[in-house]
Amino acid sequence: MAQNKPNQKKTPKKSIYKVLWKLFAFGWIAIILYFVMLSLGWFGFMPSFEELENPKSNLATEVYSADGEVLGVIGVENRSNIFYSELSPNLVNALIATEDVRFYDHSGIDFRSLFRVLGKTVLGGDKSSGGGSTITQQLAKNLFPREQKSKLGLVHAKLKEWVVAAKLEHNYSKTEIIAMYLNTVDFGSNSFGIKAAAKTFFGKTPTDLTVEEAATLVGLLKAPTTYSPVLNPENSKHRRNVVMHQMVKAGYLSQEEFDQKKEEPINMAKYSPQTHNEGIATYLREYVRTYMKDWCKKHEKPNGENYDVHKDGLRVYTTIDSRMQRYAEEAVAQHLGKDLQPAFFKEMKGRKDAPFVNISAEQINTYMTQAMKQSDRYRALKKQGMSEKEIRAAFDEKVKMRVFSWKGTRDTVMSPWDSLRYYKSFLHTGVMSVEPGTGYVKAYVGGINYRHFKYDNVTQGKRQVGSTFKPFVYTMAMQDGSFYPCSEVPNSQVCFESGDGGEDWCPKNSTDQREDEMVTLKWALANSVNYVSAYLMKQGSPEVVIELARRMGITSPIDPVPAICLGTPDISVYEMAGAMATYANKGEYVEPIIITRIEDNKGMLLDHFVPKRNEAIDEKTAYMMIELMKGVVSSGTGVRLRYKYGLDYPIAGKTGTTQNNSDGWFIGITPKLATAVWVGGEIRSIHFRSMAHGQGANAALPIWALYMKKVYNDKAINFYKGDFDKPSIPLDIEMNCDKYQEELGKETDNYRF
Repeated sequence: MAQNKPNQKKTPKKSIYKVLWKLFAFGWIAIILYFVMLSLGWFGFMPSFEELENPKSNLATEVYSADGEVLGVIGVENRSNIFYSELSPNLVNALIATEDVRFYDHSGIDFRSLFRVLGKTVLGGDKSSGGGSTITQQLAKNLFPREQKSKLGLVHAKLKEWVVAAKLEHNYSKTEIIAMYLNTVDFGSNSFGIKAAAKTFFGKTPTDLTVEEAATLVGLLKAPTTYSPVLNPENSKHRRNVVMHQMVKAGYLSQEEFDQKKEEPINMAKYSPQTHNEGIATYLREYVRTYMKDWCKKHEKPNGENYDVHKDGLRVYTTIDSRMQRYAEEAVAQHLGKDLQPAFFKEMKGRKDAPFVNISAEQINTYMTQAMKQSDRYRALKKQGMSEKEIRAAFDEKVKMRVFSWKGTRDTVMSPWDSLRYYKSFLHTGVMSVEPGTGYVKAYVGGINYRHFKYDNVTQGKRQVGSTFKPFVYTMAMQDGSFYPCSEVPNSQVCFESGDGGEDWCPKNSTDQREDEMVTLKWALANSVNYVSAYLMKQGSPEVVIELARRMGITSPIDPVPAICLGTPDISVYEMAGAMATYANKGEYVEPIIITRIEDNKGMLLDHFVPKRNEAIDEKTAYMMIELMKGVVSSGTGVRLRYKYGLDYPIAGKTGTTQNNSDGWFIGITPKLATAVWVGGEIRSIHFRSMAHGQGANAALPIWALYMKKVYNDKAINFYKGDFDKPSIPLDIEMNCDKYQEELGKETDNYRF
């Protein structure tokens, strides 16, 4: 008979093991479920596949010059994307050695680094052991920033970054992740992304960065302010050397190279913060920004949303030549900053009404009060609830401030009221160059300093054009064959009857040179003789001149009165440059354009532009006008281009000076470029008292001369130095007036032969 075995109870030890195994299994299942639900977005936002493929970031619109240079950006962040192929190997090596030396060995999460951090940093308290985040994890954090701030929230966010990092590794190659990471990081100095940083700190593209420069930029990633080479150069140098030392440890740099480079100073000679107020072509960039804001309102992305000029990374390609643009800006700074403005300050010295001339104290107070009310300080005080009387008293209290000067921003102590008067003392300018055949604007200088003077004198400003309007009158006279360059007319006073029974209008010459003699049109225009302009106007009519000006691109309002023959209309620099280019283009007006095409951030064409054209005058008349304006340069009011500036190339031009020297103009025309230059005060009552300084030949012409000398001398530009093209039909008009007079003596009944 079998013996019954006693009941065996489970031992406590076995029960504990079983429970532990169940807990262990449950823990892993819970972790797996957690990550699955996290990945599915059950615990908050998780980027979709489409969002991983097209991560959102605030990409600035880039403004390109015709020669391929980025003139500047328009955006909430100075950020532009680049590809891996555009990165210097030095940069990639510095980044990997410093931030993630095992980057090519993991799939987004480096568990070896995590255990190191757990053992040394968390348990051992060694803060120098580094962090555990991979480059991919940092990219995940940059693309999809953490939102929660609590400790538990930070843990949750960290785990979410693991998931996003794994997804990024699955969707992108290692090289793409490197490029994306460098496109997203903040380097300080308003530089977001490596392209902006390389440009800002070293004036380079990322592909051209040296080892030291790459190490400096990678060093900035730890703390952009603390390790800024501008704000904290010693800290920056130390951090740069730490990065290069890491490169040695990783095998990217030899010890000998490190020893040689570690003592090198950081060269910040080309440091240039990329802000909307600084850099090249600031006024042009504002013109583009304004244009693009309107363009975006009328154009939609594939998803139906309107484009955003500040965030969608558009690429705007302009007609500007960056070299010519720099030369134009340098010419303005050289002439106004070193010569004309000091002369103006000297003339104002000791005058109580300065910088105003010949206006009452009441008018001055009106101008000043208007300026006060337009200031940021006034608006801030008004917002605080101060009365007009209290605000005016506050403007008389001296305070520390920084003000503009041609030698750089300077610290001073003065009252805000005096600072307003100080700023009104500056002379301003507008310069624009346009190619006659294409309408492409090659240089655009809207003022002297965009940070301090926002008003654009190229397109926004309209000032009296003075004698630069006379070519329209001469063109009217010659276009029907009644007059030719060597035709003689009386240099005598002409009067126009007043239509309302008032006094007749009888313009006067500025000098009595050859008064009451017969003079040629060529001599009269060269010397800007008012009597002859009035005489020619009387042979035609203001309406005919205006109609001609309209065909040549002048759109500003013009009153149909005889006085326009002396240049009373207010016209912009933009209009005058385009109109005068017509003469060099054989009579065809081509509307000046600044933007040629617009692309999205992937290079897809969104829009393109071609200029409007129309036949304004016949090519024979255009050529005769060029010959007339050549006389201005060879022997007239523009002759200093020859004897002072040594410009011996074929040049046509016209100076202009308005009443009381309020506006100085010069328009210079070469076969391939027409440039209009205006110089004057903010308002017409701010001007030189002396004709010597205030006339267009002294105020504006030197800017053109200094600018064009640099353009002509730049071998890379290879600017055309030949003569103007003759009309396709042979001319039957003699342009040499001395020879013409000889022939006239033989054939007095005909101007032709």
